[in-house]
Amino acid sequence: MLETSRLVLKPLSYQQMLKYIQNDNSLEAELKLNNTSMKISSLLKDALEQSILPSVADESKDYLYSTLWTVIDKSENTAVADVCFQGEPNQLGEIEIGYGTYEDFRGKGYMCEAVQAMIAWAKKQARVKAIIAATDKINVASYKILEKNHFVKVGESDEQFNWRLVFRD
Repeated sequence: MLETSRLVLKPLSYQQMLKYIQNDNSLEAELKLNNTSMKISSLLKDALEQSILPSVADESKDYLYSTLWTVIDKSENTAVADVCFQGEPNQLGEIEIGYGTYEDFRGKGYMCEAVQAMIAWAKKQARVKAIIAATDKINVASYKILEKNHFVKVGESDEQFNWRLVFRD
């Protein structure tokens, strides 16, 4: 678990991930949180079921690199966002970060703070040398979070910008 001045970031276990996918407030009940307005897109649900859940269940891997970390506003006792790494470090020591703020909580700086906490955690992991990310070019809010956290744009495609934050050679 990670903590900032306003937030708690809690990595979800396999069983908690199953409750997250159900999206019936059973996860909030287990975590003793107020109900939230989270919506799971079909694309995210597919990714959770086909990729994330199997990785979290794989006991040969460190699940902290694959699971969702629920971002909780301490004062509201409410989940406001999710952040994750998309697997263990590659051969270059890179991990990819992904994140999303629930619609009702956007524009309040939660994700910038949560990404900062995840960077601090990653810096303490001996195998991690850099964090990478990809953002849609039209998602200005998403790439502003990376810029505020000192990521550098390292490339682009027609639809996305690619980002990198190096903290160890």
